[in-house]
Amino acid sequence: MDFSRTKGFYNLYGKRIFDLLFAIVLFCLFFWVYLFIAIIIVATDGFPIFYRGLRGGFHNKSFRIIKFRTMVKNAEKIGGGTTALNDTRITKIGRILRKTKLDEIPQIFNVIRGEMSFVGPRPELLQYTSKYEGDEKYILEVRPGITDYSSLAYISLDEIVGEEDVDRMYEEKVLKRKNRLRMKYVSEICIKTDFILFFKTISKTFRKSKEFVVDGKSEY
Repeated sequence: MDFSRTKGFYNLYGKRIFDLLFAIVLFCLFFWVYLFIAIIIVATDGFPIFYRGLRGGFHNKSFRIIKFRTMVKNAEKIGGGTTALNDTRITKIGRILRKTKLDEIPQIFNVIRGEMSFVGPRPELLQYTSKYEGDEKYILEVRPGITDYSSLAYISLDEIVGEEDVDRMYEEKVLKRKNRLRMKYVSEICIKTDFILFFKTISKTFRKSKEFVVDGKSEY
């Protein structure tokens, strides 16, 4: 793979300009959606509203990814970093947010702050980014994103890792392939790739949400 695009104008400057402008517009348009979801979380399970987990970021600088909280309080002290299929830590409203991917939308704040991009290598736990070796280190030369090739491939990650020993399953069956997909994005980074991945993500998320909500799979 050729990773020379990490030094290009688009990666260093162009993406940031687009991300910032687009993020501000989206936040203004969907402010009431954020407020509504926040109220529902507080009403059903109290504070905090957000989950803020440490992730490896641009130039290997750690940051806290922001999501709507979908698990019980102190969930990381109860279980591991990987979410299992039918994970008992997930709240009722959290299950809906996860299945519809609405838990991800607060990451727009990470985009505004310059910690993330709309499209880029999906951010990973520090325990894994600290072990990147060889070409994997190029993953950290691009701002992590809300979506990329690995997000599309593992949009239903819990179904892949199953219900037992999920951290081991993730490390053995998922992590290396996710890193290859992250590197694929880094080697292909350009505005065309970003637009294709962005709209593919919207399409796939909509289909998954429709399957969950319309086809009667919600138990809430």
